[in-house]
Amino acid sequence: MIEKNNLDKTNAWPFVEAKKLLIERKSYIEKKGKIILQTGYGPSGLPHLGTFGEVARTSMLVNALDQITDLPKEIITFSDDMDGLRKIPDNIPDHEILKKNLHKPLTEVPDPFKKYKSFGEHNNQMLKIFLDKFNFKYTFKSSTLLYKSGFFNSTLQLILEKYKDIMEIIIPTLGKKRQKTYSPFLPICPETGKVLEISVLEILKDQSKIIFDNEGKKLETSILDGNCKLQWKVDWAMRWYALDVDFEMYGKDLIESAILSSKIIKLLGKKNPSGFAYELFLDEKGEKISKSKGNGITIDQWLKYASPESLSLFMYQNPKRAKKLYKEIVPKAVDEYLEFIEKGKNQNDLKLLMNPAWHVHNGKIPKEKIIMTFSMLLNLVEASNADSKELLWKFVKKYKKDISEKKHPIFDQLVSYAIKYFNDVIKKNKKYKKPNLLEKKALEALIATLENCNDQMLPEDIQTLIYSTGKENGYKENLRDWFKLIYEVIFGDEN
Repeated sequence: MIEKNNLDKTNAWPFVEAKKLLIERKSYIEKKGKIILQTGYGPSGLPHLGTFGEVARTSMLVNALDQITDLPKEIITFSDDMDGLRKIPDNIPDHEILKKNLHKPLTEVPDPFKKYKSFGEHNNQMLKIFLDKFNFKYTFKSSTLLYKSGFFNSTLQLILEKYKDIMEIIIPTLGKKRQKTYSPFLPICPETGKVLEISVLEILKDQSKIIFDNEGKKLETSILDGNCKLQWKVDWAMRWYALDVDFEMYGKDLIESAILSSKIIKLLGKKNPSGFAYELFLDEKGEKISKSKGNGITIDQWLKYASPESLSLFMYQNPKRAKKLYKEIVPKAVDEYLEFIEKGKNQNDLKLLMNPAWHVHNGKIPKEKIIMTFSMLLNLVEASNADSKELLWKFVKKYKKDISEKKHPIFDQLVSYAIKYFNDVIKKNKKYKKPNLLEKKALEALIATLENCNDQMLPEDIQTLIYSTGKENGYKENLRDWFKLIYEVIFGDEN
């Protein structure tokens, strides 16, 4: 256990947020005897790294809380699966079946993958499978189940009671046209099954019913048991209220929504959770990563090329700074992870709390000796042309004779990742130069020079011979072009 004075001194963001949460929610936490944290997921598209980031970062906050208090903690992963399908995601098969079911709740839309009862259930399962891979501790909750089971009923009745006051909060934020039709309650059409955004004619508070204007026809419906769902900002406040949430982080694009939801929950009689607004994830073009577009790097791609821990470390660092998430950033993220493991071996407790690897590993940083960086390993894949893990290990052991796979599990994984990453990402971008006759003659001279080298020679001596060969074969005045030729012909790069 870390000493209290070090916990007080550290400014690592999970501890800063944990201490802030315990102060802001003190009376609520003491009353229920536990701390509830929530992460949200909109299953209109497949889970992506942004989704994972919320759960990973919230788990790091729980790890910090564990150092401060013995109170039980629970992370609720909430799926807004009763939301209507507004548009067809680009990265989903069978667009036609989705097109026919636009505006229906996601749990009523047929699964285009034909694996589950609905599109919502499919995406919920994909999320759970992914989170389970990382051994996250969480409680999954479905909006559909909570609405239909009656769990939200008492809060829905309270919202109906405060209907006028809630309207006064929301209406000023809307355009003039939307103001005329807005209602916090969205009825599910009994004929089409679609989530309707229609205006209210009359409220029957004593019956928990609303009469809506459905294209000139009166639609009388109960607000209970899943017959209606709430508009987003009111729905968010309802979740906070009904689930008694103490903490939730959200993207920078939801700050305004969080402000409105905070006003609504106060109107209902409770205080809003402690919040944390993080910056958004961007693709290589600087555009926001979207689960419906499927841009940026996917969950499966990262796990194909690097460890889950390297991804967690990427999520830990600078959460309030916008980050680009695409394949080419993976090697840098892996090398930073390895560097922090190495640093952790000689750090005192206070410095350890600032080490991202401490937060990634819940305070238990691996002791494994780092053999080489991932970037260097990728160079070795290219230089050796190794296409199997066994072959690449042979090259490594040629220079590091005292190592073994069993004693270096992190590096053993890196060997597999390096081969996959090189073949999928680096190799396809290579542009190998075909040398002309003079260039070919110079390279043949280089081969002859290297054939006369041996393992006893110093690297500096071999490098001097490479320089001399270039000078003797037309590159005396411009050795930079000599090395550029070597790189382009052998490695497919200019440098």
